[in-house]
Amino acid sequence: QVQLVESGGGLVQAGGSLRLSCVASVSIISLNGMGWYRQAPGKQRELVAIITSGGTTNYADSVKGRFAISRDNTKNTLYLQMNSLKPEDTATYYCRGYTVMNYWGKGTPVTVSS
Repeated sequence: QVQLVESGGGLVQAGGSLRLSCVASVSIISLNGMGWYRQAPGKQRELVAIITSGGTTNYADSVKGRFAISRDNTKNTLYLQMNSLKPEDTATYYCRGYTVMNYWGKGTPVTVSS
């Protein structure tokens, strides 16, 4: 069973930055890919950014140029650097790892004040 634990969320003013981390209980090179998703109150969960085992990245249009996904295989950790944050980025952010199965963390909340 793969366990994912997110951290790094919090309250930040618009224009500020945060870095989220997701630590996996297994070697992340064993996963086909990992990603960050978010869910705002009353809305569906949406993709923020994803990185495959080969290093290919993909971003939601709303975060392109502001967010960067990366990973440290030696620490089994996935990161999301979030810059130029906007109030509409407010959500709970979830880490996902996948093989033929999906694994999810419990999320870390991010609140961006205007």
